[in-house]
Amino acid sequence: MLQIEKSPPAAPRELPVHDPSPAELLTSFVDLVRRQLPLILVVVACAVALGLVYLVTSPPRFTATGTMVIDTRKVQLFQQQSVLGDIAIDTGTVETQVQILRSENISLAVIKDLRLTEDPEFVGPGGGLVGAAIGFVAGLFGADEEATSEYELTRKALAKFESERTIKRLGLTYAMEISFRSLSPDKAATIANAIADAYIVDQLEAKYQATKRASLWLQDRIKELRTQASAAERAVIDYKEKNNIVDTGGRLIGEQQLAEVNSQLILARASTAEAKARLDRINDILREEIPNESVADALKNETIIKLRGQYVDLAAREANWSERYGRNHLAAINLRNQMQEIRRNISQELARIQQAYQSDYDIARAREESIKNSLANVVSETQLTNQAQVQLRELESNAQSYRAMYDSFLQRYMEAIQQQSFPITEARLISPASRPLKKSDPKAMIILAVSLAGGLVLAFGGAYLREIGDRVFRTSSQVEDVLQVNCLAVVPAIKTPKPKGRRGDVLAAPTDGVSRAVPLMAHVVAEPFSRFAEAVRSLKVAADVNGAIKANAVIGVTSAMPGEGKSTIAANFAQLIAHAGGRVILIDGDLRNPSTTRALVSDARPGLVEVVAGKIPLADALVRDAETGLVFLPAGTTSKLLHTNEILASAAMRRLVDEARAHYDYVVIDFPPLAPVVDVRATTSIVDSYLFVIEWGKTRIDVVEHALSGARGVYERLLGVVLNKADTREIGRYEHYHGHYYYRKHYARYGYVE
Repeated sequence: MLQIEKSPPAAPRELPVHDPSPAELLTSFVDLVRRQLPLILVVVACAVALGLVYLVTSPPRFTATGTMVIDTRKVQLFQQQSVLGDIAIDTGTVETQVQILRSENISLAVIKDLRLTEDPEFVGPGGGLVGAAIGFVAGLFGADEEATSEYELTRKALAKFESERTIKRLGLTYAMEISFRSLSPDKAATIANAIADAYIVDQLEAKYQATKRASLWLQDRIKELRTQASAAERAVIDYKEKNNIVDTGGRLIGEQQLAEVNSQLILARASTAEAKARLDRINDILREEIPNESVADALKNETIIKLRGQYVDLAAREANWSERYGRNHLAAINLRNQMQEIRRNISQELARIQQAYQSDYDIARAREESIKNSLANVVSETQLTNQAQVQLRELESNAQSYRAMYDSFLQRYMEAIQQQSFPITEARLISPASRPLKKSDPKAMIILAVSLAGGLVLAFGGAYLREIGDRVFRTSSQVEDVLQVNCLAVVPAIKTPKPKGRRGDVLAAPTDGVSRAVPLMAHVVAEPFSRFAEAVRSLKVAADVNGAIKANAVIGVTSAMPGEGKSTIAANFAQLIAHAGGRVILIDGDLRNPSTTRALVSDARPGLVEVVAGKIPLADALVRDAETGLVFLPAGTTSKLLHTNEILASAAMRRLVDEARAHYDYVVIDFPPLAPVVDVRATTSIVDSYLFVIEWGKTRIDVVEHALSGARGVYERLLGVVLNKADTREIGRYEHYHGHYYYRKHYARYGYVE
């Protein structure tokens, strides 16, 4: 039964939260460049080479540029207001004209005028090596060039034409820049100017067609309006005849009669009033004996004036006679009789005048009454006419509307005829395209700069992807960041010559000690000045330093996966301690695959299994290396073992380790890997610390993390990690201080071995 001493759980190791500083970011970037430098150089070189190939194979192209402007001043020559209305030229209008310049209508017009469908530049495969290659491939898989239809040639030329043409607005002005790129400088200038000419012709044609369509529409509309106006006027005349409405001088006859009769009535009333006043006045005068002088003058009657004068003379004489001779004097009486006669004559004359005034008054009254009757008749007739005038006004309004519309459309039609004769456009070419003197493409510096920049982007992108996809351990800092344990050494990969003879010859080595048939297992002894030996020495130093703090006599060596070199590290670590004079025992604890036993002993012999089972004492199973003094305990017979983890966790194994701890300074145990088997997890009670071996650049990070997460006791007792089989030519790009250059430079005189 497994007997595992449980250790108190330790607090999990966690990375501290740390925001990298700019210096750290720069250092990380430099490290990435150093690690992926070959890839970066290759990608950049390929990109620059492609740019050079493009420059060499691409024919030179020339760009001609012309400038066109939309004149905001309206041309008034031969033209009044536009039939379709003048549209203000604003930003949207200019942008619209730019789109018209880019339209297929303009492009096809230029292609047709210049017969570009017959130009190989537009319908051929293109210039340069790239164009020739495209043409060759198209010839293999496409149709015959001679069999291409006119439509296909036109569309192909149009696609090429639009790819080489550039139309843009110059800032916020009304000017537009027309550029065209071609293999020929003369052709580029010709096509650029042809685009401007085609645009102007298109604008003129568009205005002409619009004016023509408007004229035709106006002509039809005028005919219709003429008919409608005539019908409306005829309806007015018929209605007047039907309702006896006579119009004289712009007024109806009833209205004119009403006005005239009303005027006559006013005059008649005035005349009647005047006659009445004269009659009343004469009646007042008749009440007097002799009218006074003012009345006589007012009457303007010579008879009365003369009689009054006589009367006044007689009255004066009578008064004189009466005063002299008395009132009864015969002369006074005669004078008074004469005066009486004169008064009678005056009264008769006034009566005659009164009768005349009475006659005038009667006539005026009769005339007034007659006019009143006439006015009443006219008013009655006018009322009847007014009722008919309501409908008449509506008919006249319709007739006037149709007549006004007819006149307006007739005027617009005449303007349209004039505009059709003189079409004018606001666009004009202010800077014709001229023959360019220098090529515009390809620009060598730009192409090389783009190639270099693109190569750098691809290179760094590929390097970054390769970096994040390289989920293996390559640096000691990577180990310490991911696993939170010390990386004790980066052990370089070594190549040793294969042992001569067959495998049987190796196993036939002397049995009185450790075999040297596999030199790799004692490389630290054979090559003490090598980088490999220095790396193993760093493990010894770490063990000694750790042993000064706590008991560190029993050291287990394991890995995540088989083949990572744990047995080689364990054997060389033990050989190094023994060669330095230390007492050390190496135990092959990998009972599943005892590779250390096969490498160090010549034949199968009793070992760990037999000692734990109590079949032989420990001393009988030990093998000693005569050169270094290393004591080795082989695995023993392991071919039929089923539960190796039970053996490693047994009390007998504990006693064996305790006995070895008592007699040796270091007990080094080579354990099986963690991931495939569980044996190592059962040894935490007998091992003081573990060395964890990881193969450089091969063992995946997630595999190591999974293996250690399932063996918490092993992880808590890790002495450190060993990066094994490092490529000395590659590691310098990852960690320069682990490269072989420094060691060889400073220590070659002491017997450095690569």
